[in-house]
Amino acid sequence: MLLNFLKQLERFIEILLFNSRWLLAPFYIGLIGALVILLIKFMKKFIDLIPLMGSASSTELIFSILGLVDIILIANLLLIIIFSGYENFVSKIDVVNDHVDRPEWMGKVDYSGLKLKVIGSIVAISSIELLKIFILILENDSKLVDGDAFWQTGVFWLVTIHLTFVVSGVLFALTEKIVHSSNSHAPADKEHK
Repeated sequence: MLLNFLKQLERFIEILLFNSRWLLAPFYIGLIGALVILLIKFMKKFIDLIPLMGSASSTELIFSILGLVDIILIANLLLIIIFSGYENFVSKIDVVNDHVDRPEWMGKVDYSGLKLKVIGSIVAISSIELLKIFILILENDSKLVDGDAFWQTGVFWLVTIHLTFVVSGVLFALTEKIVHSSNSHAPADKEHK
């Protein structure tokens, strides 16, 4: 009787644990809301850009366009996190299996691939921010070799943080390659033993 009770308790706990993955679904729905907010911000920036076309300097136009690119990169990142996170941790998205517009990567990005895409997007966003700062420094006739401009603008720390992102991305990629390589050899090793 006690053994039967323990089996039922174990089954209940396992069902509860398995179904707890659905607690993540509202997070992904919230990220869809964040996409809507980004769309509104993008449209506002785009509309603000239209009157500048004739009167703005090329630097101002470049800054505005880079701001739009920033928003697009963040939106792409959110979309990848929504799809991949949902499919990896909640449930497979079955409603679009045969849809002609189904992105090719959908359903193929695992957790390690998701980490690499996230760090890649962060590096791209960081690069754009650095580009904006370098353009601003050059526009103001500052020289990067001038120690004051380098430190006062915080460029040193921004470059350091950017390089940290780049190195992290490379280390993630190398780690995944090593893990993937060792996993592909694992069955062969078991056969020889």
